[in-house]
Amino acid sequence: MTAFTSILHLAASPRGDLSNSHRLGTYLSTCLHAARPELAVVERRLGIEPLPPPDATFAAENVMPAESRRHASLSEALIRELEAAAIVVISTPMHNFTVPTGLKAWIDQIVRPGRTFRSTAQGKVGLLAPRPVFSIVTCGGPIGAGGGTQQDFLTPYLAYLLGTIGLPDVRPLLLHGLNMPGLDVDAALAGGRVWIDQEVAQLAR
Repeated sequence: MTAFTSILHLAASPRGDLSNSHRLGTYLSTCLHAARPELAVVERRLGIEPLPPPDATFAAENVMPAESRRHASLSEALIRELEAAAIVVISTPMHNFTVPTGLKAWIDQIVRPGRTFRSTAQGKVGLLAPRPVFSIVTCGGPIGAGGGTQQDFLTPYLAYLLGTIGLPDVRPLLLHGLNMPGLDVDAALAGGRVWIDQEVAQLAR
């Protein structure tokens, strides 16, 4: 089993440092590093340095018997990077009610039959060792019930997907309505930092 050596921050916003999700993700990874200084922070900027989508060779290998595969080097490197992380931080905006393309490309590279999950008669079984995953999601529109609101397909999708590969401990923070008139964005971000402080303190106990 790969030893845990890092805190992996997957930053999915194409806005980079200007993104509210990225700011909170950086704050969280910094706080986690302060609590666990032996773990290096590894940041992968999926939004501004996008990964290539799976190609025909990748797709063909996924239907081969596991012992016959060579595994695409990029996919294997990303999986090993994930395996080395004691804690994973995903900071992402919501695009069209779900994950942005940069994060989806990462997902498609690391969710691999026989490598991160196996199929059984009872369903898919994750092959990764469990560890906490924080998902920080920001959305410009309001989410909830009632007129003018929208649905969140991103948060439950991430939880289901990560559970499928063996990472069921997903801790979500959703900040929505950030582009609505009258919303105090600074106050919303401050509330997010309070939540982060509480989660890090709980994790350190």
